[in-house]
Amino acid sequence: MSVAEQAAAALPAPARQTAAGKVLWHFTMSLDGFVAGPEHDMGWMTSGISFPPGLVEEYAGTTGAVLGGRDGWDAFPDVSGIYGGAWRGPVFVLTHHAWDARHTPGVTFLTCDAGEAVRIALEAAGGKNVEVFSPSIGRQLLEERLIDEVDLHIAPVLLGDGIRLFDNPGGAPLRLELVNGGDRTAVVNVRYRPAAG
Repeated sequence: MSVAEQAAAALPAPARQTAAGKVLWHFTMSLDGFVAGPEHDMGWMTSGISFPPGLVEEYAGTTGAVLGGRDGWDAFPDVSGIYGGAWRGPVFVLTHHAWDARHTPGVTFLTCDAGEAVRIALEAAGGKNVEVFSPSIGRQLLEERLIDEVDLHIAPVLLGDGIRLFDNPGGAPLRLELVNGGDRTAVVNVRYRPAAG
C-alpha cells in the first residue's frame, strides 16, 4: 500500500451523503484550493484522478437540484454531463443578465439574490439536497449562513492557477467543523508524493 493510500485509509471515512434537504457547497478541488483551472477549464479532472466506487451514484441519488453561476454555465452549458450523465433534475443559474443566456430545457435563469435562489432550488429539490456548483455563490451563502455542509473531494493535483474555492481577500477567516471524526476542530492529514512520469 502506498503512503497516500495509507494516509487515506487512516482518515475516518465520511458518512454517506443523505438526501436530507441540505444545501451542499460541493466540489472536487485541487490540493492547492482550485475548483477549476483558468477560464473554468476542467481538463485536469479527465485523467489521473479516480473516485471511490459508488461515489458518483451516491451524489446523483441524493441531489434534487443544482445551483450554479453564470460564468460556470457559460463555460459548460450542457447539463447532461452532471455526474457523468447519472443525474437529471432542475438546474438553476444565478445571473445578473439572464436576457443573453443560452436557454436550455431544465435550466432556469434567476436574477434574484443568492438566498432567494436557494429557497427556489430547495423547493424544486423535493426534499433532496441542493448542490451549489459556484465558488462565488457558495461564498455569499456562507456569509448568509445558508450552507449546511462544505463537501470536498481533494484531488492529488496542484493547479497553481484558476478559480479558487474560497476567494475573500481582506475578509475574516471562516471556521468550519469537521463532520467525520471525533474532534470537529481536527486538521485533516493527507500525504502525497510527486507522481512518476
